[in-house]
Order: sequence, then C-alpha cells, then structure tokens
Amino acid sequence: MNLVWGFFLYTLIGFLLLALPIFHKGELSILDSLFTSTSAVSTTGLVTVNIFESYNFFGQFIIMVLIQIGGIGYMTLTTYYLLFTTKRITHWHQRVIGAEFTLPNTIKIRDFIRSVITFTIIMEVLGAIGFYFAFAQHGMTGLRAIWFSIFHSVSAFCTAGFALFDNSFESFSTDVWINTIISILAIAGSLGFIVITDLWYRLRGRTKRLSFTTKIISYGFLALLGIGTLFFYFGEPLTAESNSPWLLSFFQAMTAMTTVGFNTVPIGELGLPILLLVTFLMYIGASPSGTAGGLKITTLTALISVLKSRLFGQQQISFLGRKIPFERLYVATSTFILYTGIIFLFTFLLSFTESFPMDKILFEVASSLGTVGLSTGITGDLSVGGKLLIIILMFTGRVGVLTFGFALLARSSSEELSIKSDDLAV
Repeated sequence: MNLVWGFFLYTLIGFLLLALPIFHKGELSILDSLFTSTSAVSTTGLVTVNIFESYNFFGQFIIMVLIQIGGIGYMTLTTYYLLFTTKRITHWHQRVIGAEFTLPNTIKIRDFIRSVITFTIIMEVLGAIGFYFAFAQHGMTGLRAIWFSIFHSVSAFCTAGFALFDNSFESFSTDVWINTIISILAIAGSLGFIVITDLWYRLRGRTKRLSFTTKIISYGFLALLGIGTLFFYFGEPLTAESNSPWLLSFFQAMTAMTTVGFNTVPIGELGLPILLLVTFLMYIGASPSGTAGGLKITTLTALISVLKSRLFGQQQISFLGRKIPFERLYVATSTFILYTGIIFLFTFLLSFTESFPMDKILFEVASSLGTVGLSTGITGDLSVGGKLLIIILMFTGRVGVLTFGFALLARSSSEELSIKSDDLAV
C-alpha cells in the first residue's frame, strides 16, 4: 500500500507542477498535464501533446525528473539517501523495497541499492556523452545538443520512451550509432538490477556462479528478442523499403521487449501480423526489478514450467532442472490472470468510449499496461474517458498489477509480496 501511495503522490506533485502555465509554451488542458505526469512517473512515454512544443525547458526538466523517479523507484532513492547519511535502513524501507523489487535472497538489499544508483549514474552519463557526439553528426550543437543528450539518455535507460523529436527516432532509423546507444541503455535498464548486482557479485568473486534468476532472464530475453527480430524482418513489408532492414527489425523488437517505447518506423503503418507480434512482446516485457514493464520473462517461465509439467505428467514443476517453489508459481499464475484480465477489461471499456479499430485499441491497452509507450497514433485523439482509462492503466502498470491488487484488497500486501527464494524471482 505504501508503494502505491508513494507513486500516487509523485504523480500528483508532477501533475500540479506541469499544470502551471509558467512551464508551458502554449495552452494545455488539465487532463493533458495529468496524462503527461502519469506517463512520466510510470515511464510509459505515451503522450497526448508534443512534449518539446508544449513545455519549455523547465517543464521538460520536470518530466525528466519524474522519469528518473519512476525508472529506478522512489523508494530506491529514499533508501540510498538513508544509507548515505545514516549508514542504515529501517525495517519499513526493507519491506517496501521488497515489494517494489522482488529479490532472490542471495542478494542483500544494501548492496542492491548501491548497485542500482551507481549503475544508473554510470550508464546515463555514458549515454549522454554518446548521444552528444551522435547528435553533433546531425548538426545539433551547443546547449540544445547537451540537453537533448541528457534527456534522451535518462529516457532510454529508464525505458520511458519520451522523445523531444516530433516523430520519436524515425529520422534516425538508419543511424547505427544512435540505434546502438538506445539499445544498450534500454537493455541495460530492462534486464534488471538483479542481473547487474548478480554479475557484479560474480566478477568480484563473492559468488561462484550466476543465480538461476539471472540465467532465466538472460536466456528468455535473448530468445524472445531473436524471434521478434526474425519475424519482423521476414513478416513486415516496411523492412524491405529500409536501407537497414536488420537494424530496423532488431530495434523495433528490442523497443517492445525492453518497453523503452522509441520507434524508428511508423507504428500505425505496420501490418496486422507484426502489430500483433509487437503487442505480444509488449505483453511479456523484460525482467523483474528493472525499469521495464510487462508481465515479465520470469513469470512466463514459471507458466511454461507449469504447462510442461502437466503435459508430461510430472509431479515436480521445474525449469532447466531446477525446482520452482510453489510460492513463486502462485505469484506467477496470479499475475498472469490479473494482468490478462485487465487487458481484456480495458480493451472492452475503450471499445465503448472510442471508435478506433479493435487492433489499435488492444495495442494501446497493452502499451499502457506494459508501460511501453508505443502507439499507432491514436493517443492524442482519445476521448476524455479514454484518456482517463489509459491513465489508470499506466499507473497500474508501474506499481505492478499484483501490488495494485493487494493494495486495493488487502492491508498485508507488503508482507505477501516480500517472499524470497534462491530459485526464481518472479
């Protein structure tokens, strides 16, 4: 419950600030400001207005701060501050962190928090430097280049998908350097801080092998990314028109998997089969305890394990030879049922409030709940009721559907969500 109220408070503060005319370049509605604030804190990237043309520098800066808070988690920042100033964290902070980041008990919260902050700073600084030189090759210089570099580095690492360009990164679809920078930042953020901390332990010799969770996340991510790239390359006619079809295919599969939300091809022009493929990738997402949204690869792995055990008549549910605890299976199945149910419900509701085709409505719902930010171009044309429904979806997607459900139905949510296991973090 504390987690939900915390994100709600930051969303409210962001909304009140963005609603002030001093941060606007022109007139903006109250609803647009609320939509932008929710999208930033949830690191979704869906917008009803053009960010660069609607907000001045200070408004854009507020949006970037909201993205940063939403990306690495407000409790992560608070806990790091306590560690830095008092060298200790309270039991309450540990419980809320346990709800926000599902950690295997091989990783200590103290080390985890430090690795999150350190890794975030390093990646975003390097990303900003890379963007600066990349934008300079396109004639962008001075303060504008510096600001664009910082903003997009934060947006990419936090998988927020906010861009200061009017067509996302479609103008840079063949720029290998810019595509590479975004991909590295998005993958680093979406693979999750569990993986980063685990790798750091391994490099320092504190553990002799990578955890089962890290292996599952890595194998699953590479498999889905590879399949998505191949299907996009061979199944989408737009790739044949590109000078860099493999780069375009990889980037769009990556941006859906990591939920970073940038696009180098007009999403609204994709064929129906590929639109459904992208919807599936957004539905799955990447890793728990990272900046990405979606159902999560570990949840998919647990569900596949259940299916495999039923098909082969196995008494023990396992994956890659490792038994998956029943607690994790309960969380995975609950998340799957609730997540899928929400997608169906909100697609149903939006079909009443909007007149768009079903495939575009489903895509928008999956993008909102998965905090992806990709759109077929209907976001700005949604009705008032439609925008409010999307706002609810983005907020729910950020705090997590299971966390949000517990917050609504039970007061013991933090205790139930803080189950730890050596085997798999879902």
